[in-house]
Amino acid sequence: MDHSFVLHIPDADLEPEPLTPEQIVSGTPEVTGKVVWESADGRQVRGIWQITPGVVTDTEADELFVVISGSATIEVAGGPTLTVGPGDMAVLREGDRTTWTVHETLRKAYAINL
Repeated sequence: MDHSFVLHIPDADLEPEPLTPEQIVSGTPEVTGKVVWESADGRQVRGIWQITPGVVTDTEADELFVVISGSATIEVAGGPTLTVGPGDMAVLREGDRTTWTVHETLRKAYAINL
């Protein structure tokens, strides 16, 4: 997108972003998302991401996100345990190995630097 814009996050349509079986620790979490802006060089990505309840693992990018709805506990290997809910902003470091326990379907807006 080459112009300024506004998007209402709570009811934005998202596309399926399937997890790999290795990422799922428990439950049947489903991920959806949408990239709303990407820099020409692909190094900056802005978007919306949602996950339903369950437990998953991930290796993080350099990311700032704000939770719009839902809640989760994010355990960072060798680091803090983060509890996030509506209105919370979180920063994840590139390479962080995380375990997400999603309590209520979580929707977030994010900015990633690659």
